Amino acid sequence: MEEREISRAVIRRLPRYYRYLGELLENGVERISSNDLSKRMKVTASQIRQDLNNFGGFGQQGYGYNVKYLYTEIGKILGLEEDHNIIIIGAGNLGQALANYVKFEKNGFLVKGLFDVNPKLKGVAVRGILIRMTDELPAFLQEHDIQIAALTLPKQYAKEMADFLVDHGIRAIWNFAHTDLHLPEDVLISVWQQARSMEPYYIRERSSLLDRRSDR
Repeated sequence: MEEREISRAVIRRLPRYYRYLGELLENGVERISSNDLSKRMKVTASQIRQDLNNFGGFGQQGYGYNVKYLYTEIGKILGLEEDHNIIIIGAGNLGQALANYVKFEKNGFLVKGLFDVNPKLKGVAVRGILIRMTDELPAFLQEHDIQIAALTLPKQYAKEMADFLVDHGIRAIWNFAHTDLHLPEDVLISVWQQARSMEPYYIRERSSLLDRRSDR
């Protein structure tokens, strides 16, 4: 079934399925019924079956769902097998923590550059990534295929930097700067909230990208 025929509500539930199935895998569970999965996720079994039927079902009557297979297939739907190149603007504590977050890379978000304005940080390596100065951005963006920029700089500089990045071809912004950004409609803006767990953030981002494609 084509992506545009799938409701936004279903797409937004996919990260939850993926997370719960991952936990089941870690616990050695090989198969699960829709009833058992519904108890864990606090949604009805019929809702689960309806959601998964949008993508071909995946379950077998009397057997339930093969956890590893379903986990893998939902990962494919979310695009977790695709790679997206990221740059981080702002190499302070948050920017460096983001660059050090290994699970992003394991799930297809590859940090290709880390930028700052502080000359004392120039050349410092964060998990093998050298911090560059922001005046190197134009040449870097021209030479590298970058899809996403994470803004971890002070909020007073975020709007100007976001405009610059969009002008240079970036079409997805992760906004960690605690300020509103008003950008063209074709630019995906994701706002990180500190209360959220960092671990499922990359999964939500895949869902957001899929949700955006469903609008077209």
